[in-house]
Amino acid sequence: MGNKDRFKEAEFAAMVGVVGNLGLAILKYVIGVISGSRALVADAAHSATDVAGSLAVFIGLRAAKQPPDEDHPYGHGKAESIAAIIVSVLLFLVGIEIGKSSFEAFFEPIEAPKTIAIYALIISIIAKEAMFRYKYKLGKRIKSDAIIVNAYDHRSDVYSSIAALIGVGAAILGEKMGIPWLEYGDPVAGLFVSILILKTAWKLGKESIHNTLDHVLHEEDTVEMRNVVLTVPGVKKIGSLHAREHGHYVIVDIKVSVDPHITVEEGHKIGKTVKQKLIEVSNVQDVFVHINPYSEDDED
Repeated sequence: MGNKDRFKEAEFAAMVGVVGNLGLAILKYVIGVISGSRALVADAAHSATDVAGSLAVFIGLRAAKQPPDEDHPYGHGKAESIAAIIVSVLLFLVGIEIGKSSFEAFFEPIEAPKTIAIYALIISIIAKEAMFRYKYKLGKRIKSDAIIVNAYDHRSDVYSSIAALIGVGAAILGEKMGIPWLEYGDPVAGLFVSILILKTAWKLGKESIHNTLDHVLHEEDTVEMRNVVLTVPGVKKIGSLHAREHGHYVIVDIKVSVDPHITVEEGHKIGKTVKQKLIEVSNVQDVFVHINPYSEDDED
């Protein structure tokens, strides 16, 4: 898949997230207020941050597709990881706010929400699971951290909606059966939702920061690259190979040893061939080759 097609699909997925989350946020908030459900209003707030998260992903993708320039010779691929970090921070803030609101409900008069809240939550669960599956598969296929993080954002909303559904159902059941303590199922669900959101935000934020800090692929992940280089005529040995992740693509720094008695031009041609061969590997965008003179001592 070419870069143009990749970004086109990713941007479309981000906009699907914006429109879908906006519709769900409005639906859940309105019904949450009408039904008097704290858990549903909290879930609406979660969906609202998903709108901001999807927008951040869209902007990050737009930035990431810009070609390398004088100030950014390695390209703009890390913009996707930065967008993923923004989504994680938004999630974390929402988790704290939902937890605070739900905790305060235990010290106020409690009333079970209306049945209509259940229907809104069922719609949310179905829609969010569909969005998760679509974005997760796409993110894996086009190797986009931002899309994958955004997908898990939808999955956390599925869990939060399920928790809210259980809490709302318990509160309604408690009112109908005259069991007062069950009516606290709604704010309890809100607390559970906040914990889920905070856990997801921490996990995704940690992974995104790790990828942003010039993370290099582990040796077992560069076996194909090493094998490709060793097939190049004239390459005696690979001194070192560092493949740095820049969002959806990789920048390779490699040192290769060649016969010390060949000409500079011949060494240059070997380096050029190494670069061409590595760029043919699916997600390698650029390669920096350092040529070293080979000696028997290199084998030690």
